[in-house]
Amino acid sequence: MTAPPPLTAQAATTTPSLTIAQLNAAPAAQALAWLDGVYEHSPWIAEGALAERPFRSLAHLKRALVSALRRAPPEAQLGLIRAHPELAGKAMVAGALTPESTDEQTRSGLTHCTPAQFARLSELNAAYNARFGWPFILAVRGPRGLGLSREEIIAAFERRLAQPAATSSAPCRPPAGRSGTGRRRSPSSATQPMPTPRC
Repeated sequence: MTAPPPLTAQAATTTPSLTIAQLNAAPAAQALAWLDGVYEHSPWIAEGALAERPFRSLAHLKRALVSALRRAPPEAQLGLIRAHPELAGKAMVAGALTPESTDEQTRSGLTHCTPAQFARLSELNAAYNARFGWPFILAVRGPRGLGLSREEIIAAFERRLAQPAATSSAPCRPPAGRSGTGRRRSPSSATQPMPTPRC
């Protein structure tokens, strides 16, 4: 079977689109490779979702991904959260982000922070990690997929950091699931190209 190569966020507009039919028909290893990067350094989520093939729609695939995440033990869910890079953090500065994270942080303007914004984000990253033991996660594409501004990201970061420790882990999981299902091109129907499933 000839199929499109794995899609990254950056290549999504120039690479042949993947369909639900192709994803359903592909050998397990190929299907897993196509979903690589949907969740940050956590291929076990896509592997769990693929066990539910054949998918009837993009919505079915997204539900399968979120279900695989929710079925995982707390240690695995925490591992997913800890796999995320800090916003405008060391991995970004070192150029060590995944292509998907690079795309998201670039689109949100985090790669163009003013010195004051970068200093504030560095302070917030350190404080959040010290307080909660994992990085702050935010779906930087925003609720409508249009992207949040640097100012909105910093304000959300400050609000989350001010929350009691008992409630801060709850907001971590939904953005992780939401960013996973919004991260890359995914099948929309049996023959139509997939729009974008991420974490």
